[in-house]
Amino acid sequence: MNSKSIYLSILVAFLSAFFAASVYAENIPIEIIKKMKATLNLSRPDLKFGDVERTKIPGLYSIKVDSNQFLYVGETGEYLIAGDMYQAKPRGFVPVISASTSEMRINIINAASKDDMIIFSSTSEVKKVLYVFTDVDCHFCRKFHNDTLPYLNLSGIEVRYLAFPRAGIGSESYKKMASAWCAEEKTKALSSLKNSEAISEDICDNNPVSHQYGLGKKIGITGTPAMLLEDGTLLMGHRPATELLKIMGVY
Repeated sequence: MNSKSIYLSILVAFLSAFFAASVYAENIPIEIIKKMKATLNLSRPDLKFGDVERTKIPGLYSIKVDSNQFLYVGETGEYLIAGDMYQAKPRGFVPVISASTSEMRINIINAASKDDMIIFSSTSEVKKVLYVFTDVDCHFCRKFHNDTLPYLNLSGIEVRYLAFPRAGIGSESYKKMASAWCAEEKTKALSSLKNSEAISEDICDNNPVSHQYGLGKKIGITGTPAMLLEDGTLLMGHRPATELLKIMGVY
């Protein structure tokens, strides 16, 4: 065997070992993965089930669904849980997310245009950025905007709003939000809507509401307000400013 053949053999062996290590990095027996996916595919053949990862709970795994969602599943795949897992810490209940889910959310939000977001800047040096998917006809979104947002801005948090009309594209909420995103003074228009004040309807052709709504769906958002931290942590529902600041590590 010549030196070129030896080199190729070594390279093939190395790549095989590398990819095998990637697939079985979690040390999950292949029999469990096969059984789990077989059960899930039999129940929902319309879904695509991907990578499987261990969780902190013995016998419970997370499995990627359709590339941008995930489920918690038992070893047989017969029983599953949809939603976030939380860990009890001294500062409160903190969402537990897998590295792949976190990376997926970060990649999606980083690909979104900052220019298309309605930004309420910090009144001082920016310490953290908080992405908020909002609906102007959502009670707790209004509560966040009027009660929590000012406190966050004073504490060094820049809030970047993205539109998520829960009633869907073309709804009355969509029309209001598209008009705010098309307004010359976007922050003023959005604040008016958050205070139940009417604004002029002006739905420009290039408004980003539909696109942002789609991004929210990809991230896994089903309701508002939904807050995404820079590390990929997704917080659903309204949180007081003090709780948010603790979760974000500002206080």
